[in-house]
Amino acid sequence: MGSEETRERLTQAGLNLIQQAISIFDSDLRLAVSNRQYQVMFDLPEALTRTGTSFEETVRFLVQRGEYGPVADIEKAVHDRVNQARAFQAHYMERTRTNGRTIAVEGAPLPQGGWVTVYTDITGTKRQEALLRARSEELSSQVLDHAEALASANRALAATNAALEEAKAELTAIEARTRLVTEMMPAHIAHIDRNFIYTFSNRRLSSIMPGSASDAVGQHGITALGANTFAKIEPGFSKALAGEASVLEITHEPSGRRIRIALTPERMPDGRVTGVFILSTDVTHETQARAALAQASRRELAAKLSSGLAHDFANLLTIIMGVQGRIERMESLPDEVREATRSTLAAARRGGMLLDRLAAISGKRELRPQAVEITPLLEDLASMARPTLGDAVALDMRLAGLEAPMLIDPGPLQDSVLNLLLNARDAMAPKGGRIVLEAHPVQDTWLEIAVSDEGPGFSNEALEHALDPFFTTKGGEGSGLGLSMVYDQTKLAGGTMRLENTDTGARVVLRLPLRLAKGARPMMVLLVEDNDEIRANVRDMLTDLGHSVIETATLAEARVLAQLTDIGMVLSDIQLAGEGTGVELAQELAGRLPTLLMTSLPPGDRLRASAPCPVLQKPFTKGELAALLSGLQP
Repeated sequence: MGSEETRERLTQAGLNLIQQAISIFDSDLRLAVSNRQYQVMFDLPEALTRTGTSFEETVRFLVQRGEYGPVADIEKAVHDRVNQARAFQAHYMERTRTNGRTIAVEGAPLPQGGWVTVYTDITGTKRQEALLRARSEELSSQVLDHAEALASANRALAATNAALEEAKAELTAIEARTRLVTEMMPAHIAHIDRNFIYTFSNRRLSSIMPGSASDAVGQHGITALGANTFAKIEPGFSKALAGEASVLEITHEPSGRRIRIALTPERMPDGRVTGVFILSTDVTHETQARAALAQASRRELAAKLSSGLAHDFANLLTIIMGVQGRIERMESLPDEVREATRSTLAAARRGGMLLDRLAAISGKRELRPQAVEITPLLEDLASMARPTLGDAVALDMRLAGLEAPMLIDPGPLQDSVLNLLLNARDAMAPKGGRIVLEAHPVQDTWLEIAVSDEGPGFSNEALEHALDPFFTTKGGEGSGLGLSMVYDQTKLAGGTMRLENTDTGARVVLRLPLRLAKGARPMMVLLVEDNDEIRANVRDMLTDLGHSVIETATLAEARVLAQLTDIGMVLSDIQLAGEGTGVELAQELAGRLPTLLMTSLPPGDRLRASAPCPVLQKPFTKGELAALLSGLQP
């Protein structure tokens, strides 16, 4: 016998030992549970005591038998009692049946729907009350009436209290479940009253805005959030308290995180606003990705707009340089003309260099992040830059908290920092001075790199326009593209750039998304490459990273080897000897094996664009390979 069946039998046996009749009907008005006394008390047929019997059938039987007295319209009487049951409320009543016995009926609704009713035969109690009334001349009939009414009211009150206790328990359980759900959400959910006092918080405030109160309930917004953060949100609070919902984004200064805050007024039925519901989420990564996407879109638009002009400009420079070259080679050329010719050629060559820099800004470029140790990278850069900075310039390095490798594209970072160092040197020329290069993490969100100098600082015009292309304070010596290129590379990576003046000079601050490099766990890699030298080089990279390698040069063999159960992922070239491509292999393995493709095809190539997985641009480093492999593992 199953445990469930045993439990049901024990429950039924226990109910049958109770001297009162019990029935439980569910929300569909069908009998769920009853005991033997229920059948005996009302002399019901066996069919009306089975689970699933409808309440309507039972009522019709009792009405037809005259249980409720003479009834003119049986169907109407049944219909009325069924409707009363559908709107069931807790009650207590006493009813004298046709057989002369008095039954006390006590009912209570169930929170899951339906109701339970207990029927008690109080005929003996009623007879004793009648005998006591007849025999006691000293007792006032009014006292007896009041005592009987009080007893009836007490029984009704007890039924109501039982229903209230059940409802209270259900509400307590609902509140506990609601709090548990809200505390599991990756967002801060809260409520404040009109005095900016928190009346509810799911205890996630400090995880969304580090440094804030962990439990804000009972605290004023200034105390819980901090004065600076509260000042940023207060206009939104005021709007919501005035009845206007709003959504705002702020930068949480202590952590550098970008926070989106939705504020919704709490309205009473009469229309009054008594508080504000708050939903705060960390959208830092979304903002970084959005900034990178916007910058990439601007780059693409700039490339389209400038490509035609650059082409024509290049043709003009080619013609100018050709004509001036022929003039320079003429014999018996006056010195003044020869000097003018050389100046023209120099200007034309400078124009060619300017085109190259424009192409670097507006041309299509993909980020190639890899696991990089920031401290050695910056120290190597400083070593290379010191001879260029000159003897009059001292470089001070202040690096902290950068022990863990980070995912970053090292090339643009080195270009940007070197550009800032040279700008700082030029700002202090000719007297020289001290340049300070700082780098440290900001919470777990940003990698901040700052370059400070002891020059005259930025002018108001420079603070406003220094990031614009072609703006320069160096006169004819500068192209005006240095800081613009730094800004472009920083935004492309999803970061920010800030210019400011200090007590000693100028300061440029770069903030790049801080993403710690995860080491890929060792696995068996199927390497597909038809060039023997490249395959050997990539195999060495994989083994240095701790992976095992099975290799092949053809697509046919790759399809067979990919069926091996030990294969953890596939790394394949796109263009393979023979029929088929790496793209076809990746499409076949989609959803079954993680796949990474590699190619020397340019980013705009149609075959490369059809790849259903990440593509690694050749040539690549071991760090770039490690970064993509770790990203493919769950």
